[in-house]
Amino acid sequence: MTEDTLYATGAVEEDFTFNDRVAEVFDDMLNRSIPYYQTVIDGMAQLLACRLPAGATIYDLGCSTGTTLLELCRRLPDKQFRYIGIDNAPAMLDKARKKSAMFGKSSMLQFRQDDVTNCPLPEATGIVCNYTLQFLRPLTRQAFVARIHATLPEGGVFFLSEKTISHAPRLNRDFIDIYHAFKKQQGYSELEIAAKREALENVLIPFSLEENMALLHQAGFEEIEAYFKWFNFTALAALKR
Repeated sequence: MTEDTLYATGAVEEDFTFNDRVAEVFDDMLNRSIPYYQTVIDGMAQLLACRLPAGATIYDLGCSTGTTLLELCRRLPDKQFRYIGIDNAPAMLDKARKKSAMFGKSSMLQFRQDDVTNCPLPEATGIVCNYTLQFLRPLTRQAFVARIHATLPEGGVFFLSEKTISHAPRLNRDFIDIYHAFKKQQGYSELEIAAKREALENVLIPFSLEENMALLHQAGFEEIEAYFKWFNFTALAALKR
């Protein structure tokens, strides 16, 4: 795993994008930037085991380097799920395929380059969006979630994990400070944290928990619960009746 030093100098040459440089260090960036990432996947795996039959097809929209699907595959070997990761960044998919081959999972995992907002999702029973929706333009998010609801069969499950904001301004500030302290504990300097935040400012636009719940309700999901929350990070599960 290559160490993430992209913003070590504090220089921000362009807005954050999922290019070759980011793909090279993305796994380290993920581990050091997303609190309790493995815990979120653990919860997802347990709910998938509860809700879906063996052999079901699960899509990861915005799969990046394939970590989520690889971890689900490792945690649920008896379910024989079919895993398909979709992303529009060739560098990320190249990394995902290499990791899949390295861990001997190529027969269980497929990775496709496509636009997650309009790609076909045949036979989808479970759909995962781990920290993906926040990168879509806000005005497109309702249609995106509605398409996911329309795609899933009755009993299908949708997982949505996101960085979130709070509409309580003082608590929101506290949450951000606590998150920055977490990143410092992972070895990032204040300079790196500030530079990364600047690079993401116009790219990652978080909604609140209430706004994400409203998207799901309006799309038609009726059973929705947050199964994990840590300050300004939330993971939701939604069932289609």
